[in-house]
Amino acid sequence: MKKVAIFIDVQNVYYTVRQAFGKNFDYNKFWLNATSGREVVKAAAYAIDRSDQKQRQFQNILRAIGFEVKLKPYIQRSDGSAKGDWDVGITIDVLEYADSADIIVLVSGDGDFDLLAHTVRNKFGKRFEVYGVSRLTANSLINASSQFIPIDEPLLLH
Repeated sequence: MKKVAIFIDVQNVYYTVRQAFGKNFDYNKFWLNATSGREVVKAAAYAIDRSDQKQRQFQNILRAIGFEVKLKPYIQRSDGSAKGDWDVGITIDVLEYADSADIIVLVSGDGDFDLLAHTVRNKFGKRFEVYGVSRLTANSLINASSQFIPIDEPLLLH
């Protein structure tokens, strides 16, 4: 059985799915799809913590599915902009698990991860699968992946 490590950029998937479809991502269906016939060695979801009740419920759902939920505080800058992305944290964790997994699954459309995909494939010789909204996923990330799986109707909540 192949070993899989799963990493989800929660903010990216939330906003791209909302923008493209006006719906939410179905984490349960995704889990069934990404783990079918595979042994999970790591599953992490990276999110920004705004400390509201609805968000805590969502985080508990992710934990119940099987994800470790990693949170970073939401930072509002004095100029009104906000900061809070997990790109470096996700990258470090992927590299940490690249040796112990046969397959890395990344859920994000962020082109900043294209170098990570190349590194995992070329340096570690691992399969790198990307799930993302087709029209909102960077072509560089799609091209760097072993397989791109589009997020569309079967992976949306109805």
